Amino acid sequence: MNLVKSKQRVADHGEVFTPAWMVDAMLDLVKPETERVDARFLEPACGSGNFIVPILRRKLAVVDAKYGKSEFERQHYALLGLMCIYGIELLADNIAECRANMLALFASHLNLTEAHDLYRAAAHVLAVNLVHGDALTMCDTHGEAIHFAEWAYVGKGKFQRRDFRLDVLTGSSKYSEAGSLFADMGKHDIFTPTASHPPMTVPELAAQINLTEIGA
Repeated sequence: MNLVKSKQRVADHGEVFTPAWMVDAMLDLVKPETERVDARFLEPACGSGNFIVPILRRKLAVVDAKYGKSEFERQHYALLGLMCIYGIELLADNIAECRANMLALFASHLNLTEAHDLYRAAAHVLAVNLVHGDALTMCDTHGEAIHFAEWAYVGKGKFQRRDFRLDVLTGSSKYSEAGSLFADMGKHDIFTPTASHPPMTVPELAAQINLTEIGA
């Protein structure tokens, strides 16, 4: 891939993409985490996905190795792997391309068509997890605080979702600093979700796609 889309974008936004060999080398530094299906990754300037696409590829390989004997489990844990990847991107064309690249990899790996509930559920997850916004201000393009969904697979084909504000989660690190007067305070409030959703199946998640614009 080209590391620069245009000189103007470099001047305006400092946009330069990391080469694939360097991405792989960096991910190898945290290899055990990239091979945990439920390990969470956030790329605060995700571009078109040159970090998070390889992370998803690694997770899917682990899912195949662990759950390949059951297509039901393989599909649901593959979706969990996708659910644990997050991104923020300032430029509209990049975030749309990132969502498309992630969805294309997921669909190709699981041999899904656009009509498949799992495809549509994945599209909904990507619309939630990959945010068009500014990681520095922690606000989306509408000026609203960025929220991220914490997804969990609770078994029997159902997923649980809780939403948290990114700025609150980021601020919580101040409370856990060694020697901080607040090290033992506020953790209950900090990790209180802004919203909790009832467990949902893949078809129920797929139905949510009508409420979200994939490329927004």
